[in-house]
Amino acid sequence: MAPTITAAMTNSQDVLMTLFLFLQIRKPLVEKLRRERINSSIEQLKSLLDPEFLKQQPDSKLEKADILEMTVCVLRRLQQQNQQQRRLMNHFNKLQSSSDKSLREADFSPLSSTVQTSISKEKSPVNSALWRPW
Repeated sequence: MAPTITAAMTNSQDVLMTLFLFLQIRKPLVEKLRRERINSSIEQLKSLLDPEFLKQQPDSKLEKADILEMTVCVLRRLQQQNQQQRRLMNHFNKLQSSSDKSLREADFSPLSSTVQTSISKEKSPVNSALWRPW
């Protein structure tokens, strides 16, 4: 029985050694693929933000860190603009809803035809349309 235990131990050592060698070969390949993905994404960012980079540093070679920092700045600026637009839209919506509410609550008593005619003559086309930014 001793020879079979030794043979089993040798086989398990061979399997472990093969696995170890496989992992040693695989790790650099996985790392290389990871670096290629990062570099590809940074190049895509650079091409998307190319006009922005030309404004900031037209003749200098950009490092990856520069590209990432500029991307963060541009995204923050876009986020702030988006928030400002949302605030404006909320403000206009509130104004619109409050004016609609005041119109509904107003007492519209029947006006004489002469008053209605004078109101329609005084109303100019510029004043009749609501101003909307969109």
